[in-house]
Amino acid sequence: MRSRYVAFVRQNSAYLAATWHPSTRPSDIRLDPNRQWLGLKIIKAPPSQPGDTTAVVEFVASYQNTPGALARPVDETLHEVSQFVRERGRWFYLVGRHIK
Repeated sequence: MRSRYVAFVRQNSAYLAATWHPSTRPSDIRLDPNRQWLGLKIIKAPPSQPGDTTAVVEFVASYQNTPGALARPVDETLHEVSQFVRERGRWFYLVGRHIK
């Protein structure tokens, strides 16, 4: 989860694609260059055991959108419950549900 957040911060779409399950991965991952990620808070993340094949992580990520040179930055948050699946010893992001 944290490594995927860092990939968003660094605009690393290749890493996001590599850690996204092929069954739900979009064909084109477009990252907003006007979005500056400010922080990640993990709300719930049960520790995984060696035999686990699924996991659920709840998090809140804060960011700032700066749409243009004259526009004021807007602070926002993304609150999500994400599902992950482990295959061949690797964790993949499967799907997320946004919390309002």
